[in-house]
Amino acid sequence: MLRSLDIRDVLIIDHLSLEFAPGLNVLTGETGAGKSILLDALGFVLGWRGRAELVRAGAAQGEVTAEFDLPAGHAARAVLAAAGFPDPDELILRRVNTADGRKTAYINDRRVSGEVLRELSDTLVELHGQHDDRGLLNPRGHRNLLDDFAGVDLTAARAAWRAQSAARDALAQATAALERAQVEEDYLRHAVAELDKLAPEQGEEATLDAKRRMMQGAAKIRADIQRAYAGLTDGGEATLREAMRWLEGASDRANGQLDAPLAALGRALIELGDAQAGVESCLRQLDFNPSELDAMEERLFAIRALARKHGVLADDLGGFADGLRLRLAAIDGGAAGIAKLEQTLAEAQRSFQREAMALTKARRAAAQRLDRAMAAELAPLKMERAVFTTEVSLGEQGPEGVDAVQFAVATNPGAPAGALNKIASGGELSRFLLALKVCLTGDTPGLTLIFDEIDRGVGGATADAVGRRLKSLAGQAQVLVVTHSPQVAALGGHHWRVEKRVVKGQTLSTVVPLNPDERIEEIGRMLSGDSVTEAAREAARALLG
Repeated sequence: MLRSLDIRDVLIIDHLSLEFAPGLNVLTGETGAGKSILLDALGFVLGWRGRAELVRAGAAQGEVTAEFDLPAGHAARAVLAAAGFPDPDELILRRVNTADGRKTAYINDRRVSGEVLRELSDTLVELHGQHDDRGLLNPRGHRNLLDDFAGVDLTAARAAWRAQSAARDALAQATAALERAQVEEDYLRHAVAELDKLAPEQGEEATLDAKRRMMQGAAKIRADIQRAYAGLTDGGEATLREAMRWLEGASDRANGQLDAPLAALGRALIELGDAQAGVESCLRQLDFNPSELDAMEERLFAIRALARKHGVLADDLGGFADGLRLRLAAIDGGAAGIAKLEQTLAEAQRSFQREAMALTKARRAAAQRLDRAMAAELAPLKMERAVFTTEVSLGEQGPEGVDAVQFAVATNPGAPAGALNKIASGGELSRFLLALKVCLTGDTPGLTLIFDEIDRGVGGATADAVGRRLKSLAGQAQVLVVTHSPQVAALGGHHWRVEKRVVKGQTLSTVVPLNPDERIEEIGRMLSGDSVTEAAREAARALLG
């Protein structure tokens, strides 16, 4: 319930503080007095889209604060919890608009985004008027309104729709990939066969290149290496061993002076043996068949040619071949994969159809309940002959089912039914919308309902009927009514008059709570105009009861 509204420097309001009460609250005043400004200010603090320029001329910023009471179980508590707020019993919304257009919002003095503010406002206030902006006149929103009335859970249908969409996308992607692969199937098979036949190994290109270079240079260096080997084996070793024998024979008489030379000769013989073995190994490697060089060069050139052909490094040919094999495997197994994906899609479609059929059944049942509820609401509003119908038909498939919903009316028996906003006259439309609001609102706890000139176009007994329905509704929820109807104003439990005044050459708007005598004068004005006669006062007293 809206407890208070504080407005500072908004449009033609300098400062206004209002305390609201439960029940039926009525706001009256002459045309242009500023009643719509109150709604603009309330819409601003709730995050609704409205006027771009709200700051009063000459002020640095405009500010609106709204205070709400939250009963147990109020839907706002869930929104606050999701946004990280503690569970409050009191809710204070504040929003500031600077002169340069910047807007800042606060919930219980903690700054929040406009998105959170709007989500919260949907649980606090319902605004409704003859030119409804909350979806009642827009057929696109009728299905959502019927779903709210029915209390259906859309979670399963949305999940089934997502699964169906994902399965359809997966099938489309796999089919496209298979078609692309099939176009290059001949190339893939030829390339894989060519690579498998050559079977290049990691590092093989470098190894072959090194061996090739050595073979090419072998003829030039082998003769020199052979002569060196002959020198090492023909006389070098024999001379060293002969020297060691002479020295060993004389060492006993040399008093140890030959020990070091003998040790050095021993080491020299070992090193000489290593040198002979190394040179011998080199000579063996330099011994090759010329045809071996040809074969090696042929393989090396084949590896390099394949690498150039496929635009990869020689060492990457093996990995490239593995990739081609995977693409071939996808082609070979593609038909089976497509069949499996088609089966998955068919199952997803059946699941979605089951959920959609369940929604259709629930909506059709709810439509009948809504039509009965509307008939019960229209009778007290002097429209007992009118017929309201909720039409549920096949529409476009989507995450919320396959149904299209539209509210249709026939204002007289036998007359063709049509769209709500095209068939009903202004006064009839007001009453249809009031009845719809009552039916669709239900028992929502703690909701504030605002009706902006919902009684426009009706008068006399019909206006009285509208007022009495609003008063009855106010027994379940707080109701604020902006009205020009004296019959409606007289039924209010709390009455404010919106009026203009001129202060130092500046026009300002204010709101005045009315006591019983002031109510008589205001309702008399609404009955007779600017000049309130005694007869008008008597009529006002009669309306007030």
